[in-house]
This record gives sequence, C-alpha cells and structure tokens, in this order.
Amino acid sequence: MKSPADYAHALSVHINHLNRSVKEATGKTTSTHIANRVAQEAKALLLHTNWNVSDIAYSLGFEYPSYFTNFFKKQTGMSPNQVRSSTV
Repeated sequence: MKSPADYAHALSVHINHLNRSVKEATGKTTSTHIANRVAQEAKALLLHTNWNVSDIAYSLGFEYPSYFTNFFKKQTGMSPNQVRSSTV
C-alpha cells in the first residue's frame, strides 16, 4: 500500500475523509505520512541488512531502483549509499 487511496480502501472510508481526518489530527497530509514511513523502513533496511539497494527498492514496491534512490534522496537528503556508509 503506497497511496492514500490504498489506505482509504483498506479502511473502508472515502479518500477525502481519510485525507481530511489525517490532516486535521496531525497537520500533515496522508501522502507525507506514507512517504515518511517508507523512508524510515528503507533506512532501517539499509542499516540492518546486507541487501543491495535494488533489493530494498523492490521490497518496498518501487518498480525501478532509480525511482527509489530519487525518492530516498528527496526524503532524507542523503543517497541510500551515503546512509549505509555512514555507519561504517
């Protein structure tokens, strides 16, 4: 599940209701919460597994590793390889 629509469907609520409720309760959009959670999971996989970046990208539902790298860099300000090498 990577989109607000996926979560709305799983919760059996209209997407507008989900988006409004999440924004009202947290001050952040549903999409922001999803992106933060995916980035957090990616960071954990980078730090605690020896999976290569492509395997992590695919496991998180990205069609192409380059999309994952761009997403991760936008979310964290660092490339996946920079995160991984920062713990060495």
